Amino acid sequence: MKKLFFFIVAILFVANANAQHYNLLVGTYTNKGNSEGIYVYDFNTLTAETKLKAVAKNVVNPSYLAISKDKKFVYSVNEDGKNSGVSSFKFNSTSGDLTFINKKASEGADPCYISVDDKNVILANYSGGTISVFGRHADGSLSDAKQVIKHTGKSIDPQKRQESAHVHMVQFTPDKKYLISNDLGEDQIYSYNYNPNSANKVLSIKTVIKTNAGTGPRHLTFSPNGRFAYLVHEFNGSITAFVYANGNLKKIQEIATTGKDFAGKIDGADIHVSADGKFLYESNRGDANTINVFAILPTGILRFVESVSSLGKGPRNFSIDPSGKFVLVAHQYTNDVVIFNRNSITGKLTDSGKRINVGVPVCLLFSKP
Repeated sequence: MKKLFFFIVAILFVANANAQHYNLLVGTYTNKGNSEGIYVYDFNTLTAETKLKAVAKNVVNPSYLAISKDKKFVYSVNEDGKNSGVSSFKFNSTSGDLTFINKKASEGADPCYISVDDKNVILANYSGGTISVFGRHADGSLSDAKQVIKHTGKSIDPQKRQESAHVHMVQFTPDKKYLISNDLGEDQIYSYNYNPNSANKVLSIKTVIKTNAGTGPRHLTFSPNGRFAYLVHEFNGSITAFVYANGNLKKIQEIATTGKDFAGKIDGADIHVSADGKFLYESNRGDANTINVFAILPTGILRFVESVSSLGKGPRNFSIDPSGKFVLVAHQYTNDVVIFNRNSITGKLTDSGKRINVGVPVCLLFSKP
């Protein structure tokens, strides 16, 4: 019996030693529930256990986050109508503490996406219909806006969500030479040349792609090899697949994420490719509340695998953990993060039974300590 006890203890010790711990940052809405700001958890990639490390309080609606490449700084939108801004924080990856550095006006109402590299922080301002570019100083602080680009178009949505431009995403291409921006209000994808060192013309237009009218392009993700890109449309949840090269996107497929008999509101939200490049995942909100799984063929074409309940309401954002074994889904309206087991062979998801109870989560970001 004593030998068995020591054997079990040894196994647990080895398992714990092999566990990989990551920081999980959770962006939230602070004006719509019981959230206090930005939450930082320890995430164990072996067990999917989480433990709260720190909370950055008194941050207004940090609904989308980005972290610098060196993991020393975190940048947050402050989605607050005409009073919207962008904030910088020093990040202690060991303790999880976020120390406020400075804040700038977002130069457009309701920023909903943020991207960062060594030189710049770039915002997508949804209500304002603008892209704003801020320089980064060595201490992580933000400069005044270096450039503001205003989109001015509209499209045909009958529910009046497309009466003006609504920039919904700004994302660097895999080669870092271009910036892709989806405009939900215009039904257009913009590809911008990226000149990171410019004083006032960081972005210049390269190409504009018109998407299907009335679909609302929202988020886009690239395959790990950089060859393909996948765009989710908010209004109908459809996915467009592209071949990517040199700042250009060439459409190769359109595929639905709901059955033909589905009559409710869809509200497509987020989209990600697994690190092995074999599977794509997409979330629908509205009346659907699903996570949809597709296999990615060598040609970049998608093949439907399954659709599962997200087990909550409003799966706004989700993230595949660094180990690839778990998918974490942030539910804006049920105030929790549901953790799914992910089968790396089939791509399929099953409920792990684990939850993170946190107020109005809308963004999940992993970072190595």
